[in-house]
Amino acid sequence: MTTKPSAVVASDIPPRAKKSVYPPVFAARMEGREKRVLGDLFGLTHFGVNLTTLAPGAQSALLHAHSSQQEFLYVLEGTPTLVTSSGEQVLSPGMCAGFSPASGAHQVVNRSAAKVVYLEVGDRSPGDTVEYPQDDLAATFVDGVWRFTHKDGTPW
Repeated sequence: MTTKPSAVVASDIPPRAKKSVYPPVFAARMEGREKRVLGDLFGLTHFGVNLTTLAPGAQSALLHAHSSQQEFLYVLEGTPTLVTSSGEQVLSPGMCAGFSPASGAHQVVNRSAAKVVYLEVGDRSPGDTVEYPQDDLAATFVDGVWRFTHKDGTPW
């Protein structure tokens, strides 16, 4: 049995090796995003926790909306722009945002000249689906893995 740590310095955890789970044509747009997967380190299975860094010009994800997953972010460093279905807001350290399925589409973009660091938390709702309003992409969370298709249901 592997022993799980009880505490770590989050920034000491190596970044996730695979930069993105999106199909390659979309994964390339995640250049400059670095995630340190913290929740898995502690064996957390009901929700994920990531320490995410965005280089200048990078984005957190494609603009997306979940059918059942809830997400939360807390800004530690920098001034990211929160993009939502209802507009944009520049965030600063100490600010937080939360997204329920009713919140609509969202993403975080670093339009500043300095890096952005934030903590993100999201549940792992089985059967969650994701809509990407600006892209020909759909996703479903099945058996702990995101499955991607075109909006018409054909696989990527």
